Amino acid sequence: MSIEIRVLGPDDVGVLADVAPDVFDHAVDPRFAAEFLKDTRHHLAVALDAGTVVGMASALHYVHPDKPPELWVNEVGVAPGYRRKGIARRLLSALLDLGVELGCRTAWVGTEEGNEAARRLYEDAGGRAEAFVMYSFDVTGRRKRPRFGMVRRLC
Repeated sequence: MSIEIRVLGPDDVGVLADVAPDVFDHAVDPRFAAEFLKDTRHHLAVALDAGTVVGMASALHYVHPDKPPELWVNEVGVAPGYRRKGIARRLLSALLDLGVELGCRTAWVGTEEGNEAARRLYEDAGGRAEAFVMYSFDVTGRRKRPRFGMVRRLC
């Protein structure tokens, strides 16, 4: 099996037209894929088998006013028939190498406590487990507020 690992760029949306089942959580939407790949802070590494995407890992690099860039690895997914062949490790490695090129000093990823496969992957790659509590917010019902920087006069 010859698997090619590639980090996609803005002109690579067509690569995502042929994706094996269960690589992503949902079907790839070409509009969202194009927007994702156009954003220079979003990164997507894919594993290709004869042109079919059989694995992916996504990340975002970001900056703060008070610290150097960091790389957040959002998710790693590999098609069921391709698991346990080192593909996830190669995808993660491609993103970590990219983080170095981007000047990131830290990379991090979160996973569920019971996701043993992911935890093994991250620990084998040199990651250290840390205590972490995540909060999620459903913002679909929030009232739209004025954008920051805009001041409304009340009188």
